[in-house]
Formats: sequence, C-alpha cells, structure tokens
Amino acid sequence: MQLNSLPDITFAEKDSKLIESEIISTYESLAGRTLAPGDPVRIFLLALASIIIQQRALIDFSAKQNLLAYASGDYLDHIGALLGVERIAAKPAVTTIRFTLSEQRQAATPIPANTRVRTESGDIVFATIKYAEVPAGALFIDVNAQCQTPGEAGNGFLPGQVKRLIDPIPYVASAVNVTETTGGLDKESDEPFRERIRLVPETFSVAGPYKAYEYWALSAHQDISDVAVYSPTPGQVNICVLMKNGGMPDDEILAAVNAICSADNKRPLTDYVYVHSPIQVLYSINLTYYIKKSDAVMASSISAAVNNAVQNFVVWQKSKLGRDINPSELNRVIINAGAKRTVITQPQFKALDPYQVAKETTITINYGGLEDD
Repeated sequence: MQLNSLPDITFAEKDSKLIESEIISTYESLAGRTLAPGDPVRIFLLALASIIIQQRALIDFSAKQNLLAYASGDYLDHIGALLGVERIAAKPAVTTIRFTLSEQRQAATPIPANTRVRTESGDIVFATIKYAEVPAGALFIDVNAQCQTPGEAGNGFLPGQVKRLIDPIPYVASAVNVTETTGGLDKESDEPFRERIRLVPETFSVAGPYKAYEYWALSAHQDISDVAVYSPTPGQVNICVLMKNGGMPDDEILAAVNAICSADNKRPLTDYVYVHSPIQVLYSINLTYYIKKSDAVMASSISAAVNNAVQNFVVWQKSKLGRDINPSELNRVIINAGAKRTVITQPQFKALDPYQVAKETTITINYGGLEDD
C-alpha cells in the first residue's frame, strides 16, 4: 500500500475553539454558574486552555513521528535504523586545479595532498585529493580536487573562479580550476528516504522481487527519482532509471546502479541484470486558452499563471516513468490557473510503457481572448 493512500489520523484534538468550549462548559456545569466574557475565572481558564492546546499539538506531533508516513528529520532516521536503512550521505563537488610555476625548474615540484584553494569570496574551499608533482622541465600540473563542504554548495563554479591558494607552495605562482565544479550532492531528503524505508522489507526475500531491485537501484544515487523493473525474458531483469525532473542518467549513474543491483549478495544467481536509460517519447504542446470577461482586470496575472501551469505540467509529465501523456491533466491545471476554457490540439493522449518517459519538444501557448461567462 502506498503511504499517500492511508487515511489521515490525529492522536490528540487540537482545535482551539473546541478545547476552550469544552473547558468552559465543564467548569460552568460543575460550578452551576455562567461565565461572562470578562469574568476573571473565564480569563484564567482560557489561559490554561492555551497551554493545553500546545500540549495537545506536541502529543499529536510526537505520536506521528513514530509513523513512517509522518516522520521527518532525525525521527525518520530512527525509523530507518530499525530496518537498517541509512540516508545516502552528501557528496562533495569535484574539479581539476591547475598549479602553475613561476618558471620551469630542473627538479620536480611537489604538490602535497590536501593543498587548499578557495573561491574569490572564500566561502568554498577545494583541496587536492592526492599528492602530485610538477615534472622537471614542465610549467604546470593538473590535479583533481574536491570541495571541503559536501553537498550542492560546491557546484557551478566556472573555470577560473576557484583561484585563491590557501596553502602556499614554493615556486607555485598560481592555482586555478580549469573545469567547472560539479558532482556535489546534498544528503538524501526525507521523501526519497521515506520511500526506500517503505521498500526495504522487499529486500528480505532471496527470490529477487522487483521491489527489491527497485530499492537497491534507488539507493545508488540521491538524484534517482524513479525506477522501473521488468523482465522481458525469463532470467533477465531490466532496470530503467530516471533522474529528478525527468533527467537522463549518465554512464556513471548506470554503472552505479548496475554495480549495486548485480552484487552477489543482492542478485539471485540466475538473474542477468541490464540497466538502461528510459526511452523518451516526444510530444509537443499547442493550445489556446480563453479568459472570462468578468476576469478581464486579472487577465495579465491569469496569463502568467497559465504559462507557469504549463511549465509545471511539463515537469510533472516527465517526472515519472510510464506516466501517460495526458492532455486532460494539462487542461485541468490551466483551468485551475484561472482560464475559462482551453482548446488543446497537441498533445494527444498516449499510453506509455513502464520503461518510457514523456519528453516535450515545442511548446506553443496562444491567448484566445475574452469570452462571456
């Protein structure tokens, strides 16, 4: 069962008006008198009620943190620990630093491991991963370095933006990144972590259920948003991987998924695992929308909302494998954005297979004008 299909529950009533009414009516029943709005006893009881309301909220919150559907942060980590599941740790960004000498030398110039180079602002620091040397007679050497702050904060610095040498080295005149800093990933967030906790019992089986492969594939990288597992022929397990916001996995991601899913302690002996990217099914958007005359004063804001709704639809459409190309959903979000009606000529409805994902091409949004309500 999916967690979002479970009914919402409340462990303690938190409605302030209801709690205040219960306290005052209970007192009036026991005391045999009615409390006027300015009665000191009534004011005192309302002060107590505020404390009780806060306690009720804490009781409800604390109880829900014991449930997978509601738990967050450290509470979710403790639930994961019960099943041996840990968050995927943050990863540092990496780049290549070029160390250039002031002049050529007859001897090799050492570049110690952990030599630090920072950005212009000094907020982000990169350190060399291993020892390197500028060979005798050479003027420079390129060395791999990683960010000292794990996560996405180290991404996106263009060549030349990491250039302040923190640890001076004799004969080195400059140190500057020659590649864009990439690869930094934040620690796994609550929602994908929650989904992996939900799936982990599937891995207890040694028979190779598809949910087990799904769990291990999702564990390979923080940016994997969806996985489709299917068997086209007996003994073959195909794993299709989709990245967040509909991105395609690169060779490194596919190799990581293959490594974790093909491990001898996870894969049944007779299974052959094949990991691949989704097949993209192209579609275009061509639509015309109309606005009510009574909403004419809001036409500009509605038009902006419609354009934003279409962009959100595009992301929604490609964020899950096998999600049918659905013009009805497109119509719904545009109407919710404030339009009166739409005429959608493209896309047409198309059912997708689990290993396919929709991919937009051209997007044409036409404003048809105002119409009577």
